[in-house]
Amino acid sequence: MKEHIVIIGNGISGVTAARHIRKLSDKRITIVSGETDYFFSRTALMYIYMGHMKFEHTQPYENWFWEKNRINLKKGYVNNIETATKTLHFAEGDTLNYDKLIIATGSKPNKFGWPGQDLDGVMGMYHKQDLENLEKHAPNNKACKRAVIVGGGLIGIELAEMLNSRKIPVTFLVREDSFWNGVLPKGESQMINRHIKNHHIDLRLSSNLKEIKSDENGKVKSIIIQETGEEIICDVVGLTAGVAPNIDFIKSSNIELGRGVKVNRYLETNVPDVYAIGDCAEQHEGIDGRRPIEAVWYTGRMMGETLAQTICGNRIQYKPGHWFNSAKFLDIEYQTYGWVFASPRDGEAHFHWKHSDDTKCITVCYDTKTNAFLGINTFGIRMRHEVFDKWLTEGRDVDYVINNLPEANFDPEFYSHYEADILKAYNKQPQTV
Repeated sequence: MKEHIVIIGNGISGVTAARHIRKLSDKRITIVSGETDYFFSRTALMYIYMGHMKFEHTQPYENWFWEKNRINLKKGYVNNIETATKTLHFAEGDTLNYDKLIIATGSKPNKFGWPGQDLDGVMGMYHKQDLENLEKHAPNNKACKRAVIVGGGLIGIELAEMLNSRKIPVTFLVREDSFWNGVLPKGESQMINRHIKNHHIDLRLSSNLKEIKSDENGKVKSIIIQETGEEIICDVVGLTAGVAPNIDFIKSSNIELGRGVKVNRYLETNVPDVYAIGDCAEQHEGIDGRRPIEAVWYTGRMMGETLAQTICGNRIQYKPGHWFNSAKFLDIEYQTYGWVFASPRDGEAHFHWKHSDDTKCITVCYDTKTNAFLGINTFGIRMRHEVFDKWLTEGRDVDYVINNLPEANFDPEFYSHYEADILKAYNKQPQTV
C-alpha cells in the first residue's frame, strides 16, 4: 500500500506541504480540518467583512482541485493522537491511521482567564467562525452601538479597521503606553497612535481589561477597565491579545511540547514520523536569532515546502533566510526587512526619518562599529523585498543603503518619492530613537 501522509490543519502550512508532496510523489495524502471544507486565505477574512470580496474569492483553488490532485479532505476535530499505533482519534468517535503525521494546526487567540471571556458576543479574529460571529453580533452600527477591542497587535488593528468600515464606534484597549511598542521603535509607535486617533478610534493606552459583564441573556453588556474601574457599554468584545499555538489536543500524547510542538531544524518532533510546521511549531535549536515560534504566513509556506522534500526522501533543513514581514495600520502600509528592534541593542543605532504629513517614516538599524546595515522599517513607502534581501546577504553598510534607496522603492508611477529627503536628513544628523 502507498504510504499515508496525514496533515492536521488546512492552513497555508498544511496545504503547501500537501501540494508539494503531491508534486514529488504518489503518496496517499489526507488533510484534516474542523474549520472549513476547503483551504482559504486567512489574511483576507477582514476584506470579506469590509465588503471588498466574498468568501469564495479567498479560496485559491477551485473545489475540484483536491480530487483531481488526489488530496483527500476530512472534516473533523482530532481529540488525541496515539503515536504507538499511529492513530488519530476524532471527537466524532471515528479514527484514522497514518504512516507519517504532519501537525499544522496553527494558532488560537489568547485568553487570560478574564471573567466573562466566553460570553456571547466575545470573539477573536482568526478563524472563519470568528468572522461569522462578527457578522452576527456587529452587522451594522444599529445592532452594535460600540465594540471594545482588547490587545494592541496586528490582529487588533485589523479588527478596528473592520468595525470602523461599518461606522461602528470602537474603544481600543492597549496595555502598553504606546501602540505595539514592544516591536516598533518609539517614533513609529507614536506615529501609529496618532493615526489611530485620527480615524476616530477611542485608543486607551496603558489600559487593561478587568472583566466582561453580562446581560440577563448571557450576552456582552459592558467591560470594566482594570486601572480606572470605568465601565464601557458595548455589544461586542474582540480579544486580540496575541495568539498561542493550537496544541491542546496534543497534550495527552508523548509528543514533546513547549509553548508549541517542539521541532528540530528538519521540522521533526521527538516522535519518529511525526512533524510540525507553521504557527504551532516551536524551534528548539534556534535559527539565526529568530523567534522559536513565528506566526507569519510566509514562514508557514516555507516550512510546508521544506518538509515536503524531507517526507519525499530529500531530508533538508528549514532555512527561512532574512526576516521580513508586512502589515497595514489602517491607511499606512508597513514593511520590515532584517532586524529593527524597539530599542537598539548593544552596538546598534537607529536612524529615523519621518515626513511632515505624519504618515510616512523609516527606521534603519545599523552596527555602530562596522556601519553594517542590519534592517529597516518602512511606513507609507513601498520597498522591494528582493533588494533588501540582497543587501543583507551582501553585508552592505548603512551608507550604501541610504544612498541607494531609490533602487528599492516600488511605489506606483506618479507617487511622490522621498529618498532625497531621507538622504539629506541622514547626512545632516543620524538620529537615535
